[in-house]
Amino acid sequence: MKPIAIGYLRSDISGAAQNWDEIRIRALAKRYGYDLVKTIVFTPRTPDPITRLITTADQTAAEAIFTPYLAHLGTELPSILIRTCDVITVDDENTYARSYFVCHDPTVIT
Repeated sequence: MKPIAIGYLRSDISGAAQNWDEIRIRALAKRYGYDLVKTIVFTPRTPDPITRLITTADQTAAEAIFTPYLAHLGTELPSILIRTCDVITVDDENTYARSYFVCHDPTVIT
């Protein structure tokens, strides 16, 4: 059984590349061995997007969230999100592993 993942992006940040970003999310999740169960697309008007993303991750039992790059999550990687599951960025293939960040509580993650 493969670990579950969800994709996440903001439509205003992806812009015309939204379909391409979704394809890249699916491809990387597959390459990393995840079962991508859904991709969530929010707009800048979506209220409390990080809380909604965490709720979806909890409901789907997701082990990871794939996003094109960190700007889709805001100006900083939310510590509450990284405590929920791993965050993997597609552009640079960085993995922000919850096991690391749960033990090390940085004030700013860049």
